[in-house]
Amino acid sequence: MKRLLGLLSAFFPLLLTAQYADDNLLYIDHVYVDNIKTVQLNVANLPLSVPVVNLESRIPLMLSFDDLDGEVKNYIYTVQHCDINWEPSNLSDVEYLDGYMDDDIDEYSFSFKTNQAFVHYELLLPNDDFQWTKSGNYLLKVYEDEDEQKLALTRRFVVVDPKVSIDSRVVIPAMVSKSKSHQEIDFSVDYEKFPMRSPQQEIKAVVMQNGRWDNAVTDLSPNFTRLNSVVFDYQDKVLFPAGKEFRFADLRSFRFGTPSIAIVEEVNGTYEVALKIEEKRSNKHYISWDDFGGSFIIETRDQRNNALSSDYGNIFFSLKVTAPLYEEEVYILGGITDWQLKEEFKMIYNPAVNAYVGKAYLKQGVYDFMYVTVPRDPAKREKAMPDLAELEGNWFETNNNYTILIYFKPFGERYYQVISASTFSSSAR
Repeated sequence: MKRLLGLLSAFFPLLLTAQYADDNLLYIDHVYVDNIKTVQLNVANLPLSVPVVNLESRIPLMLSFDDLDGEVKNYIYTVQHCDINWEPSNLSDVEYLDGYMDDDIDEYSFSFKTNQAFVHYELLLPNDDFQWTKSGNYLLKVYEDEDEQKLALTRRFVVVDPKVSIDSRVVIPAMVSKSKSHQEIDFSVDYEKFPMRSPQQEIKAVVMQNGRWDNAVTDLSPNFTRLNSVVFDYQDKVLFPAGKEFRFADLRSFRFGTPSIAIVEEVNGTYEVALKIEEKRSNKHYISWDDFGGSFIIETRDQRNNALSSDYGNIFFSLKVTAPLYEEEVYILGGITDWQLKEEFKMIYNPAVNAYVGKAYLKQGVYDFMYVTVPRDPAKREKAMPDLAELEGNWFETNNNYTILIYFKPFGERYYQVISASTFSSSAR
């Protein structure tokens, strides 16, 4: 099938663009079926990295995920080139892909000595059969069964063709009321080696905090120019709540426990793991420690193979508070949740223990996360971002990772190029 598609792509690009029925497709990081768990997309061998790769780089991206049904399935992948707003671009498949328009994920292994049986899949992009030829935003789509074309997961990534350089810094916010709780990003773009006719009209920028797209500052235009450079120096716009260093759950051993674990029991072949009770931090002093920037790693100390021998368990979270929040709901948020509010990570107040409690089915590893609040009122919630202030607090000193992406679309061009990317730590300020 894939060879036929590769041949037809030269003659029927519009047909191939619509080869899958994507009625429920979301252009975000999303899992569409319950049996898929522990999805990661990062630069290969850098599990905490943001999925941003250079166009000509020999270092690929690595996708991995587990299928808890425990049997081998036919998973097919393809990618969609997107514009700066994460909608399909005006390019056909053959304009941004070299090779097969889709292909099988044929690297898989079975779990080893785990209570939860699963099949672990891995995919390197690009590869010998699949190359992209344009920079820009991309959506990776994975389907189950070539005939039924059932969406399994989607993941965003960015391909960069470096043409310009970025000079960035974290500054104290200009607004006095946010100077102790937020971090502001100023930056400039040097285009001396990449001449432009109208840089203020042709350049756009996106700034992300800890690899998050949900609170990214987008559609930024330069606000003034200097010799061979454009400057992004806004007040109260490229601004992020600083939060605190992430909480973490160390789940690397279900046999011997970890400092994060209070109780481990094996019930009917499933690990039941209660984490130690935590407290709100908004009223506590700032303390610095190293974290994963909100991400997670998969690792076990009970066996030798991290990917195949890390087991799954029901993980119980608890956050002690004096009284329930009547106007807000509480969620766990982080890379663990794809930076989204998911029902499986919603916390429920239990008056018997004076705490919010929650349960999630997780693979062994170390997970960064935060407790956030959102308005209970649906009308208010629709416009609100997850809030750290109530349960975590915001401190300017917090170490966060920021990624700046520079987009370029000259007059008459049909798509946005990505001509630079830079990730840096606020602690380097």
